[in-house]
Amino acid sequence: MTAAQAALQQDISGREQFNSWFREEFERMQREQEATHTPSMAIVATKGTLDWAYPPFILSSTAAALGWNVSIFFSFYGLELLRRELDLKVSPLGNPAMPMKMPMGPEWFRNINWNIPNLLTSNLPGFEALTRSLFQTTLDNHGVASIKELRELAIDAEVKFIACQMTVELFGYSKADFIPEISEWSGAASMLALSQKADVTLFI
Repeated sequence: MTAAQAALQQDISGREQFNSWFREEFERMQREQEATHTPSMAIVATKGTLDWAYPPFILSSTAAALGWNVSIFFSFYGLELLRRELDLKVSPLGNPAMPMKMPMGPEWFRNINWNIPNLLTSNLPGFEALTRSLFQTTLDNHGVASIKELRELAIDAEVKFIACQMTVELFGYSKADFIPEISEWSGAASMLALSQKADVTLFI
C-alpha cells in the first residue's frame, strides 16, 4: 500500500468515526431535549352551544393534568363559554346526530332512534328547549360534570384563557360580562404566534 493510499484510508476511517460520534451525540441530545420538553396545546374554541362546549374544556384540562402547557383562544360564539352566567343551548337544526335518544322511560323506548326532519325541528315551538333538556338529562344520568365545573377544573389546572378582543368589540360585549380568570384579551396575530410554537393545535 502506497503512502497516498494509506493516507486516504486513514481519512475515510476518520470521517466514519466522526460520523458515528456525531450520530450518537445528536441522538443523545435529542433524548435529553425530549426528556426536558414540556408539550403544549393551543385550542381555538368558536362554538357557543352546550354540546360543543365540552370538547375544549375536557381536552384542555386533560392535557394540563398530564403536565402540558395549554391555551384556549375563545373567538366569536366561543366567547359564550367565558361569560359569568352560562346559558348554553343545544341546536338540533342541521345536526345529523340530533335528536338524541330519550334519556328516560323503559328500555325499548330509550332505544328508539327519533328521525325527525329538520323542517319539523326548526318550526316546532319549544323543540330546541326540549332538546337541551333531554341532552342535559342524559349528561346528568351519566354523571358528566357541568360546563361550569369543567371550566373551574381548567382554571385550577392553569389553562390559559384568551378572549378575542375583536369579537368582544364586534358583538358589543363588555369585559364585565366575562369571568375574571381570562389571562389575555388579544387578536388573531397572538393566537397564530401561539399556534406556531404549540405541539398540538385544535380548532373546535
